[in-house]
Amino acid sequence: MRVGIDFGTTHTVVALVDRGNYPVVSFDGVDAWPSLVAANTAGELRFGVDAAAVRHEPGWSVLRSIKRLLNEAGPQTEVNLAGRDYRLTDLLTGFLAQLKNDLHHRSNGSLTPTEPIEAAISVPANASSAQRLLTLDAFVAAGFHVVALLNEPSAASLEYAHRYRSTITAKREYVLIYDLGGGTFDASLLKMTGHANEVVISEGIQRLGGDDFDEAILRLVLAGSQPTEMDTAARDLLKEEVAARKEAVGPQTRRFLVDMSPVDRPPFACGVDEVYSVCAPLVDPTMELLDRILHDPARDGRDVAWSEVAGIYVVGGAGGFPLVARMLRSTFGDKRVKRSPLPFAATAIGLAVFLDSEADFELSERFSRHFGVFREAEAGAGVVFDPIVCKDASLPADGRTPLVVRRTYRAAHNIGHFRFVECSRLVNGRPDGDVTPYDPVLFPFDPALRDRGDLGHQPVGRWKDGPDVEERYVVAPSGAVEVTLTTQPGGFVRTFQLQRCATAR
Repeated sequence: MRVGIDFGTTHTVVALVDRGNYPVVSFDGVDAWPSLVAANTAGELRFGVDAAAVRHEPGWSVLRSIKRLLNEAGPQTEVNLAGRDYRLTDLLTGFLAQLKNDLHHRSNGSLTPTEPIEAAISVPANASSAQRLLTLDAFVAAGFHVVALLNEPSAASLEYAHRYRSTITAKREYVLIYDLGGGTFDASLLKMTGHANEVVISEGIQRLGGDDFDEAILRLVLAGSQPTEMDTAARDLLKEEVAARKEAVGPQTRRFLVDMSPVDRPPFACGVDEVYSVCAPLVDPTMELLDRILHDPARDGRDVAWSEVAGIYVVGGAGGFPLVARMLRSTFGDKRVKRSPLPFAATAIGLAVFLDSEADFELSERFSRHFGVFREAEAGAGVVFDPIVCKDASLPADGRTPLVVRRTYRAAHNIGHFRFVECSRLVNGRPDGDVTPYDPVLFPFDPALRDRGDLGHQPVGRWKDGPDVEERYVVAPSGAVEVTLTTQPGGFVRTFQLQRCATAR
């Protein structure tokens, strides 16, 4: 069975490849699997639907929005749940293993108990290499056969191509994907020619989504109700009620009502415009980001005019909030703002389309962040940033071949101390925006230090007779990066996967 899996902040959605159709899988009659982990003081863990079933029971603690934690996580990152420390990667693997089990036994996917699952999965466009690697490794460890990892807005573009290809003309070949999920916002500009989808540029905001809308509305509700003390469990219960009411808001809704009985307070009511007012500041940064994308001049030597854009396609669970479409239409006009009929499932459906060989769509991705290393300059008097792979660099179109970059030089120190960084933008040649630093990589240029396991405690000094060094960077189709360091003469080699805690193999 081939499936597209959108691992989301609040829900995880699965779509099947079924003879040219891409139905969304339901679990016990529900089209989305809760992205929840629950634990009790005895150390018992539950995931997804089972976690949702116990989230309000005494003795259980719930981890919500696990995907957001991956932004700054490494392989050894731990979280505390019900008084116990768990490795985040173990929780994620357990979560995905339960998803796989439920696909077999609790879904309408009609999978046989032993049928292998080929999956295309996705990550936010602005995800770091570390997040990409952790996500990919967890899916594989959970038993999925992962055949592709795409950026979420790129996957959603394939859902657009599947539904609305007729809107693409010779004069309007560009589509702007507006992807507002539970925890992240991404936007991508794509050029669509025939069955080829080419990513032109991607931007993102790592921490902006439906969770933040819920929090803003909750503060409005609490400010307008009787002020009494509220413990964490009661606040979480009320936040769930607020989220449910938010998701029920439609274009014609005028009043916003919240049942406060779970926390023993009178009902809360206000005009929906008050809700829109507290959420509008969250939408504003997404509009500014769209403006940057549309007016970025570095596109094949020329601007892309608004007249060349077929439309803005709104996807993601939070993209269904009517305020989003209202603000987009106010800025860009009614006719070219389209909302996916299934905004919460658009990415999963697009992933399924990508897997369907009969659909015959091609996707050319780009590297979504700047990746580089700080280097000594002017014989130690200064430091410069060397961008190894620049943002929006084209990745191989076949989806399988890695991108390879090399650097060669004569070593000037006894130990190579590499400080790798990813970032969302460069300002005057320096990392800026969302910056992801990685733990330093240490490499012995001096042969006498090759067997030392404590390079971090060895003094770094200048060395006149250093060896020739080759740095070989391999960017996988998933966006994960590894570096192989080789010295000559002697051919001493080490390879490092770059993540929050870099490890050699």
